[in-house]
Amino acid sequence: MRAPNRSPLASLTRKTDDWFQRANAALLSQVPCRAGCSYCCVGPFPITQLDVGLLQEGLKSLSLEQRECIERRAKEQVSALETAYPRLRQSRYLDRWADTDIDRLVSDFHQDPCPALGEDGLCAVYDYRPLTCRSMGIPTEERGQVTGACAVQTFVPLVRLSASLRSEEQELAGREAEELDAHRTMSGAEGEEMLLPYGFLAD
Repeated sequence: MRAPNRSPLASLTRKTDDWFQRANAALLSQVPCRAGCSYCCVGPFPITQLDVGLLQEGLKSLSLEQRECIERRAKEQVSALETAYPRLRQSRYLDRWADTDIDRLVSDFHQDPCPALGEDGLCAVYDYRPLTCRSMGIPTEERGQVTGACAVQTFVPLVRLSASLRSEEQELAGREAEELDAHRTMSGAEGEEMLLPYGFLAD
């Protein structure tokens, strides 16, 4: 699969991928993310309108059979989500949801794999994966406390990232926010965030 090269987000995705590679190197390659490890690919999570654009590009790069399979899985998950949480039928956007409600939903559906996750543990739209997926795996730091990004990571030594890499991480987040503001202004969308399965379905 070819990496996205015509998307207006191409620069941001490249910068995020580059940051991850340098952060991983700074951590002495102790981040356990490897091809076939799909721990963080199970369970729904919020994505942005920018991520939806990437996923839709990725679907277009697949064969019709692959695309229909992923869309079918996404529809099944969306149906289950909307049955359990009827408010999603009124709007797929999570912007006005309380964090506790989102956490409860994520917990309720924590066993659902990403619709694009193959039986081999690989992502069918890897080159077009959401920005969240591109930075996942790097240990997080809050108030001086470093923690693993997932349960797998609790078994490896954790090293602090340099202040410059953390600063760059914040700059990337700011750039994403700017892109989201611009997208929302142009599209007139009622929100910015939705659950992952919706990203595979056209509005």
